[in-house]
Amino acid sequence: VQLQASGGGLVQAGGSLRLSCAASGLTFSTYSVGWFRQAPGEEREFVAHITRSGTNTYSADSVKGRFTISRDNAKNTVYLQMNSLKPEDTAVYYCAAKWADSGTYYWISSYQYWGQGTLVTVSS
Repeated sequence: VQLQASGGGLVQAGGSLRLSCAASGLTFSTYSVGWFRQAPGEEREFVAHITRSGTNTYSADSVKGRFTISRDNAKNTVYLQMNSLKPEDTAVYYCAAKWADSGTYYWISSYQYWGQGTLVTVSS
């Protein structure tokens, strides 16, 4: 199983980025997917989650209205569209996949598979 996160980079405050998480080695449509992030010296935190079919999404309060999670099961890919970026969004962003019944979506321990992370840097 492999999750490949990409799309990070350096952007000015107010700008946008779209992250991608490409999955292989698993039946992608049977897993829900989350994005987490970890800033330097901070703990990893929940950002957004999408259910298996994409019907339901959940976001952290800190990104609500700015970030949108989506998925394309035909391409085995989940996206995180990030708009109105702020310097405090600077972090390594990780995607992760979990079984439907493996626990609450905002718990790190609920996820079975993790990508390697992609760095997002927002300059002021």
